[in-house]
Amino acid sequence: MFNLPYISLYIHIPWCIKKCGYCDFYSYVSKEKIPEEKYIDHVLKDFEIDVLKVNNRKINTIFIGGGTPSLLKISSIKKLLLGIKKRFIITDNVEITIEANPKILEYQNFIYYKNIGINRLSLGIQTFNSYLLKKIERTYNKQEAISAILEAKKNYSNFNLDLMYGLPDQTLADSLLDLNIAIQYNPSHISWYQFTVEPNTIFYAKNISLPNEHLIFQMFIEGEKLLKKSGYKKYEISSYSKTHYQCKHNLNYWNFGDYIGIGCSAHGKITQKNGKIIRTIKHKNVNHFLNGHYLHSINIVSEKEKIIEYFMNLARLYKPVLKKHFSKMTNIHINMIEQNIQIAKKEGFIIDHVNYWYITKKGKLFLNILLEIFLH
Repeated sequence: MFNLPYISLYIHIPWCIKKCGYCDFYSYVSKEKIPEEKYIDHVLKDFEIDVLKVNNRKINTIFIGGGTPSLLKISSIKKLLLGIKKRFIITDNVEITIEANPKILEYQNFIYYKNIGINRLSLGIQTFNSYLLKKIERTYNKQEAISAILEAKKNYSNFNLDLMYGLPDQTLADSLLDLNIAIQYNPSHISWYQFTVEPNTIFYAKNISLPNEHLIFQMFIEGEKLLKKSGYKKYEISSYSKTHYQCKHNLNYWNFGDYIGIGCSAHGKITQKNGKIIRTIKHKNVNHFLNGHYLHSINIVSEKEKIIEYFMNLARLYKPVLKKHFSKMTNIHINMIEQNIQIAKKEGFIIDHVNYWYITKKGKLFLNILLEIFLH
């Protein structure tokens, strides 16, 4: 019998103080006063439309991202969360995360976030090196980053620090120092990922020079050793946590769960009772959104797309892929992909056990080739 998966809620707040040169997320620079009350009203109307598609499931996680959601007033975030709870069923142990930056006007609000029900913080530190922070156009320095962490620790046992390696001009010693400083403050979770320059960004146009591949690989290997030694278990490509502190929201994405996406440019994935999956994308243009035009596109995911997206997500995790989980999440019988699995097995990408598949190191390294196997 097909069971509908867990569902999460992602809320996009599109404003930032400054657009960083490497950022390819959708955001507006807030040169004028943010029309936050009007935006929240429309986000809640957007939510009302989407909940009609989810068949009365309970929301297990909420993630408020951006942009820079911590630019909003506490009253606006409180109105948003109360509005969500009035319109839909939220689980008692719901994980509610907000992204924040280490600026004094933002981290002074951490205690208020806790008071309105936010129980997890994600701090975008990136690096503790003030020179490198300027280099990647962040708007704070090392001391502000540390002050934000100390404020987070006062109010939260569950908080994440975002760090990057492979920054322009960064040395191996620089990258390990960042990790050592972060570990010193004992966060429950560390997201540690490689700095990349994506097309359609300012840094890409400037052809910013990055460390060579050998140095980046050294940073990766030595950083992983340090994190493991310090009690952080790797459970996803760039995610490390203390025991019982994995990010439930992101785990739902990577386990091919469902999520409602509301706000400018937000993406959603919602499974229907018949097993069909619909994907929604909201309008990027904030003026369109504030005029009530929320939905940019909606489409039904094909069987082939389901299979590829499923393995693309599960390949990020460091655990076996249960065969019954595949059928449960896709409504596709495993016999439909048996031939593809045998090809992947022959190539050394997958180990095929009775009850599960395990994606090998080679399979993760050559993920695009592995996914191509499922196209045929």
